[in-house]
Amino acid sequence: MDYILYLIIFAMGITFGSFYTLAIYRIPKTEDILHTHSYCPNCQHKLGFLDLIPLFSYAFLGGKCRYCKEKIRPRYFVIEFLSGLFFIVLAYLLNIKTYNLTIYKVLDFAFIILYFTFVILMAGIDKEYRKIQREVTLYGIIIGIMYMIYLYVIDPSSIYRYGIYVIFYAILVILSNITLKKYAKNKYIYGILITVTTMAIFTGLKVTCLTSIAVLLAITIYILIKKVQNMKKPNKEKKTEYYKNIQIGYILGIANISFLIFVLFQNQHLI
Repeated sequence: MDYILYLIIFAMGITFGSFYTLAIYRIPKTEDILHTHSYCPNCQHKLGFLDLIPLFSYAFLGGKCRYCKEKIRPRYFVIEFLSGLFFIVLAYLLNIKTYNLTIYKVLDFAFIILYFTFVILMAGIDKEYRKIQREVTLYGIIIGIMYMIYLYVIDPSSIYRYGIYVIFYAILVILSNITLKKYAKNKYIYGILITVTTMAIFTGLKVTCLTSIAVLLAITIYILIKKVQNMKKPNKEKKTEYYKNIQIGYILGIANISFLIFVLFQNQHLI
């Protein structure tokens, strides 16, 4: 029976993954992500049901559009597969079985999926455009507040910690609205800070600290490598602003989900 449950969960995961690919493409373009029918980005042809089956459509069509034969980027297949895999791994680590399903297990699973959606959209858009989309950070704030309300219902003793997060959210939003009118470059910085705050709410301080350390280490290594490469170039070809191309949100997303899975795995084996 658990095999059927996990098959359903995997199907949910790849379906969400299909939505992620659509949202990552459309949100930066300010296109509708809920009502507008899916279409090929190259020939604009509306896609039919057989073109939209997660994983299988990509495989059966050979990674090409059925209508214009344009190659479909592998990221669609990769995101769908990784999403399905994450759903299964999460269900396993939360010990979700057919015989022990409770409302709290379902809610815990649902909130982490909502958070995973936030991380995937944030990281995916940053990977493509190096920007932290404002709509995505707003979504992160909303689900973060919803999650804190849920945790407060379960354990009211942590009200002060939740209050600090809400205040931090408010400060960041106010500052971003004030300063962005004058300094557009601050948009990325505030997006990262809001992202880290949301990560702390959902994954805890331990995972967030490990994530931050890993990101800082990765950035340091990247800068050192670029500096060494830069030293070998003629003076006219040297560039000193390569750090502006670092996709911090993308690295944050990968590191945070990786550490979250690691900590959940550790906790499961300590029980």
